[in-house]
Amino acid sequence: MLAALAWGNVAQAEDKKNVTPAEMNYQAGTSPLGDVPMYQSANPKAPAMTQAEFELGRKTYFERCAGCHGVLRKGATGKPLTPDITLGKGTDYLKIFIAYGSAAGMPNWLTSGEMDEKTVDVMARYIQQDAPVPPEFGMAQIKQTWKVIVPPAQRPTKKMNDFNIENIFSTTLRDTGEVALIDGDTKKIINIVKTGYAVHISRTSASGRYLFVIGRDGKINMIDLWMPIPDNVAEVRIGLEARSVDTSKYKGKEGDYSDKLVIAGAYWPPQYVIMRGDTLEPLKIVSTRGMVVGTQEYHPEPRVASIVASHFKPEFVVNVKETGKTLMVDYSNLDALKVTEIGSAPFLHDGGWDSSKRYFMVAANQSNKISVIDAKEGKLTALIDVGKIPHPGRGANFIHPKYGPVWSTGHLGDDSISLIGTDPKGHKDSAFKKVAELKGQGGGALFIKSHPKSNHIYSDSPLNPDPKISQSVAVYDIKNLDKGYTVLPIAEWAGIGDDGAKRVVQPEFNKAGDEVWFSVWSAKNKQSAMVIVDDKTLKLKAVIKDPRLITPTGHFNVHNTQHDVY
Repeated sequence: MLAALAWGNVAQAEDKKNVTPAEMNYQAGTSPLGDVPMYQSANPKAPAMTQAEFELGRKTYFERCAGCHGVLRKGATGKPLTPDITLGKGTDYLKIFIAYGSAAGMPNWLTSGEMDEKTVDVMARYIQQDAPVPPEFGMAQIKQTWKVIVPPAQRPTKKMNDFNIENIFSTTLRDTGEVALIDGDTKKIINIVKTGYAVHISRTSASGRYLFVIGRDGKINMIDLWMPIPDNVAEVRIGLEARSVDTSKYKGKEGDYSDKLVIAGAYWPPQYVIMRGDTLEPLKIVSTRGMVVGTQEYHPEPRVASIVASHFKPEFVVNVKETGKTLMVDYSNLDALKVTEIGSAPFLHDGGWDSSKRYFMVAANQSNKISVIDAKEGKLTALIDVGKIPHPGRGANFIHPKYGPVWSTGHLGDDSISLIGTDPKGHKDSAFKKVAELKGQGGGALFIKSHPKSNHIYSDSPLNPDPKISQSVAVYDIKNLDKGYTVLPIAEWAGIGDDGAKRVVQPEFNKAGDEVWFSVWSAKNKQSAMVIVDDKTLKLKAVIKDPRLITPTGHFNVHNTQHDVY
């Protein structure tokens, strides 16, 4: 065992040169399924475990491992960890693997201090057991969670407050299960709204009246911005784990569908759900289980990642992670649902529209590619090689001095920012090709952002292991990209002391495009803040400190989200 351990130290240290800490942190995503009752079968070949040890293993797996290896342990961005594989490896081998990690992106759980030796031993035995299976979540279960708090007939018929609704920010308070609605004009908190756990995204309805947020636990909250104090009017849970929500926006010859429907996608069960736009009443559930692009092998757990609403047709653009498929879901007739399946590359994740809002640019993150989907023609336009693990958020659109309109993405796995041409008419030779690459501060980037009225691009790096990088942002002058970036010390400007992680995350412009907001994200028991920068001068403009701002992460401006401005 000692010889094997020594070999593991040397081999893994050598392998680690290709894996960044940012990648490891990203892969080790938590799952809300840790507390869900599951079916557990007994595997007579597996090593013995007490019930307490099994529960510890299950809890740890969903906190640390499910985001990469999948709920069923059959593999996602990480390799399968099913008993037919793990039993043959044995407990001692698996303990080394868990302790020291791998070059494929497996974190070094023991040497990083995230697990102690007891937990490593429990996990080595746990992954040799049959995986406990979470329950499905069908229409009956969804309807049990559906609640209309204020029926449409009892809601205001006109705006009942003096807030500049278009400049409200919806800020996720990750660990408290809330969002803070912040007045972008006065910088004051309007309301703290109860939501699901760790809201992943906020989306505005086509009319701009309603705000929809979805937690990682699959709970959707519908917030009416016309109320005297904006608050929840309906809620529903569409699965046990989820990430994405959007609303119908198409208005054209086929009809006016604005505000009519809402769609949400689940990680578990792998499915998407279409609901009424005024009440969240569930209408249609569609499973995404199926075959992987390229290999044509069946995958039991293809998670629904990003969803956007087409501006060209009555369609939702649904991106399925593990199978590498984009589904163009025609919602004009839910009784005869039409779905166009477009294959590109596995592990589709996040993305955004180009400036014309015709082409959806989505990151196939573990394939290191950007897939370009033509929403007008319903086809794959291009599959573009970029840096390591692209993570654009919605990306950033701007006019490049040489290549014209471009869309850009940062990366989790390296320090590059890729620029992709998006103008097939005016700049045909550079259309849907990587035309340039900027150097960023370092890997661990999650969001990049610009604005039509801005001359700057902002890129964060909250998952970078260097605090100087994770607590600051890089800013580029669009008219002089060759000069590199300027560093803004956002966490320092927050003035919240030396304690806490103070990771700076998600640049977001106000409606006017002259301010950029940042979350300074520390632990639940530490102080956090919002920092606002003047886009013209790159100087500190304001800091929002409030004891209710607990673990602020993503934040979304109502107007920019409504109109896909980024």
